[in-house]
Amino acid sequence: MFKPETARPPAAAAAPDVPTPLLGGLSPAQFMRRHWQKKPLLIRQAIPGFEPLLSRAQLFDLASQETVESRLIVRKPQGWTLKQGPFKRSGLPPLKQPGWTLLVQGVDQHDDAVHELLQRFRFVPDARLDDLMISWASDGGGVGPHFDSYDVFLLQASGQRRWRIGRQKDLTLQPDVPLKILQNFEPEEEHLLDAGDMLYLPPRWAHDGDAVGEDCMTCSIGFRAPQRGGLAGELLQRMADELDDETLYRDPAQTATAHPGAMPDGLEAFAVDALQRLLAERQSLACALGEVMTEPKPRVWFDEAHTDWSVGGVRLDRRTRMMYDPRHVFINGESFRAGGADARLMQRLADERALDARQVQRASEGAQSLLQDWFEAGWLHRV
Repeated sequence: MFKPETARPPAAAAAPDVPTPLLGGLSPAQFMRRHWQKKPLLIRQAIPGFEPLLSRAQLFDLASQETVESRLIVRKPQGWTLKQGPFKRSGLPPLKQPGWTLLVQGVDQHDDAVHELLQRFRFVPDARLDDLMISWASDGGGVGPHFDSYDVFLLQASGQRRWRIGRQKDLTLQPDVPLKILQNFEPEEEHLLDAGDMLYLPPRWAHDGDAVGEDCMTCSIGFRAPQRGGLAGELLQRMADELDDETLYRDPAQTATAHPGAMPDGLEAFAVDALQRLLAERQSLACALGEVMTEPKPRVWFDEAHTDWSVGGVRLDRRTRMMYDPRHVFINGESFRAGGADARLMQRLADERALDARQVQRASEGAQSLLQDWFEAGWLHRV
């Protein structure tokens, strides 16, 4: 079950030009110039005095739920095993057994405090921010040397984890293993992280993290990296669904053929023209992109409101994705045309994830109606 939303104010990301301990004294702007997608950064005490936001028992409880994505990875002398959740507590290894780890994906979707922690990384656009995974490992537990195709911040929540990292050239994977483990990992650096320490890694930097001692908990802040072909397919599908063009192919100049299996040149030209016309619809493309990037994840749903709407302060549900461009507002896979004061209001809601009562009261009737619709759908809540 999802935890109920609480009325705490949303957390804010650091201002772009203000140095922050989260980034080792760098400002977000400096970090993005020097490190983002370029080189790793080790940050000692990124969050001083940091303690786990969930207990081990709470994390194990999440892993027992059908709506939560979880994995169990065990390393034994005879090799690796991988199981997909959910897991009953009795289905997990004993705590004292070395070499196992439980990974729970998207914990920010289920807990307010974890969601607030994720908000501290919004100096990167929401379109790129993905989720926060929490892993618990017994002594020696890990997932083996591997590389990710996306950026990641690895924040130590409790215990210790030893990270070995390197710019791996040989990406050959071990055969007959249920995990993507590098066969010839060659680490260049080694770092032992304590609670509150954090390591940033760009895409394709190989890394291997092993728990040192018991009760090792690590938060992984991951980012989205859309694959070009997959994104193109999703955009074309959405745009085609909205296209209102019933023009039929015609070929009055078609001659009799001795090769009926050959594709007519005219039909290929007709298809090329159709795609060019579709892509020329830039507003349709903008809407499709916004809808794709704000589409909730498959295991996410919203609970409809159980109280009546009244005009007042609002905040987005932690599961809601909201973005905008100069002409549109996008929320949970839907797009809306917006302009003027209403557009500025909705853009503020997307950026700050909340509006106070005065801001809502000054909104137009149409904007208030939209907010009411989103409230009734469970996409935002009254505060």
